[in-house]
Amino acid sequence: MCGFVGILNLQEVEPVPLDTILGMVAQVRHRGPDESGVYLNGRVGLGHARLSIVDLTGGQQPISTEDGSRWIVYNGEVFNYPDLRAWLLRRGHQFTTQSDTEVVLHLYEELGPACLEELNGQFAFAIWDGPANRLFVARDRVGVRPFFYTITANRLIFASEIKAILAALPQSPALDPAVLNQIFTYWSPREPYTIFQRIYQLPPGHYGVVQDGVWRVQRYWQLTFPDDAESRADERPFADYLDEFHDLLVDATRIRLRADVPVGAYLSGGLDSSVITAVIRNFTRNHLATFSIAFDNPNYDESAYQQRMAAFLGTDHALSRISDADIGHLFPQVIWHTETPILRTAPAPLYHLAALVREHGYKVVLTGEGADEFLAGYNIFKEALVRRFWAREPDSVIRPLLLRRLYPYISQLSGGGDAALANFFRGNLADVDAPDYSHQLRWQNTARCTRFFSDAVTAGLPPLEPLALPSGFARWHPLHRAQYLEATLFLPHYLLCSQGDRMSMAHAVEGRYPFLDHRLIDFCGRLPPRLKLRGLREKYLLRQLAQRWLPPDIWQRPKRPYRAPIHHSFFYPAPPDYVTELLSPAQIKKVGLFRETAVSRLVQKIQRGLPLGETDDMALAGILSTQLVYHLFVDHFQRPVDRPALRNLKLFSGEAVALGGVYHV
Repeated sequence: MCGFVGILNLQEVEPVPLDTILGMVAQVRHRGPDESGVYLNGRVGLGHARLSIVDLTGGQQPISTEDGSRWIVYNGEVFNYPDLRAWLLRRGHQFTTQSDTEVVLHLYEELGPACLEELNGQFAFAIWDGPANRLFVARDRVGVRPFFYTITANRLIFASEIKAILAALPQSPALDPAVLNQIFTYWSPREPYTIFQRIYQLPPGHYGVVQDGVWRVQRYWQLTFPDDAESRADERPFADYLDEFHDLLVDATRIRLRADVPVGAYLSGGLDSSVITAVIRNFTRNHLATFSIAFDNPNYDESAYQQRMAAFLGTDHALSRISDADIGHLFPQVIWHTETPILRTAPAPLYHLAALVREHGYKVVLTGEGADEFLAGYNIFKEALVRRFWAREPDSVIRPLLLRRLYPYISQLSGGGDAALANFFRGNLADVDAPDYSHQLRWQNTARCTRFFSDAVTAGLPPLEPLALPSGFARWHPLHRAQYLEATLFLPHYLLCSQGDRMSMAHAVEGRYPFLDHRLIDFCGRLPPRLKLRGLREKYLLRQLAQRWLPPDIWQRPKRPYRAPIHHSFFYPAPPDYVTELLSPAQIKKVGLFRETAVSRLVQKIQRGLPLGETDDMALAGILSTQLVYHLFVDHFQRPVDRPALRNLKLFSGEAVALGGVYHV
């Protein structure tokens, strides 16, 4: 796992400056603290910061083909690289390393863009194809690894993180109010946008090509589901599904243990991470180290279940505790790494957890992300099911009581128990044919946060663009439509970004996700809905499999959403200085995105100890994180002045660049 950067002069006007590339690499060296490398050849410059995981001694990047005509910088892992390497050797390719990076380069040399169909992994990379005078870049199917870019002054500038792009720009960036509106509705930017104007992300499952100075983006993979009639007609024996699921999950986990360094696992105490950990224990000989985060706040703590699983499996377990105040103090560092406003504080404990992993000498952990999206684990899927059932008899007083099963703590909600719950979920009840029926209420509720926008922002906002949905979407089962929205909007652009890659790689820790193996995703897509959501029992097939490996109190445990405290983290016992400063009327006015009076009322409400609803909590996180983004990246961003010191730096040059060939600095 690593970080990479690059610049391509689209019109071949001038060479790429070495100091610019080095300054960009310096901004991502937390992703790869072990080694650094740069390739320059006239119009193109590639830089890399390496986290050494596979081929520790020979995998330094950039890497070239044997004739030096093609070069790659790469972030991620391709888990089926041994099989691909063997095939390429039979085709006559020659290798100088044992790394998966070199396999990707030779596979591109052999197949061109079609190479992406053969990769099982999580990756983003850039290849300079000298013979074709072409730049080829790509990102994995579901967006585990990031890829950002901008085009300015006839240059394509790209990197694993936005801060590296900013280091190459002469001017400060501007925040995009239209994208802020997306975040305050969908929780994340809509692809290909970011919070920064004219800085974009390469969407998951896409590649990009620069040929003859023209930038083109192309999709190579699409999440899809069968037609509803086909799903309902599938009558394979249940045992067949279970056996296939077993074999795929075991293999997806096994190949993600490939590394030349020790591999650990996150253990949250929930079903998904427990299953992955159990697979490692039961089907491999790997030493099993597990890591957990415990909350001092009992409303969020699951450490009892974590300890239960660690003892049951006999793992070498490490646990770190975090308080509400810790979350508040960590939040600026979290936003430095997310590079985007967020509506939750949940990334902060994961940032803290990754630090624990690194302190114990581990660079790689397996986690359980992806099971909820593809096996229907979230309440949002069950909400839609109940609402559709209720919509058949909208006057029923019995049917909405099913919502109690999803929210047994309803008595704690303001407004009065069952009535409050029914009133909330009654919204748009009859709109069952809407493509976003499953998510309408979430998005409408989240969008209430936009009431804090300043008048100037509100007046200039364009309408939210309609969702881009694949052909055949309307023919899918309603559960599959909901899964598609969750897996393409929430998963890559919030969960895998703000809670996944950016928090772990802040500490140079690589997260690996067996449930996001594309073979498992395809399998889950073909599953009949009844094997994912059985009544109101989520992840049915996974629970049936888990019985083989887990104690009943774990595999039968209902899904508990992962959350972290918000306003308590920032105001109790007292707000950190940055909170007071950034939420002050003067700073709110300076940034200009929010109304000073509205923010002041929210702060006063919290300080007086008045009850705070979920929307106000999300708004607080969103406002504060936006102010931090402005402070860190617009107002006070530090561009390198002197050549930065990089560890184990190696420079490579083409004939057009006078660097003295290949040498060490």
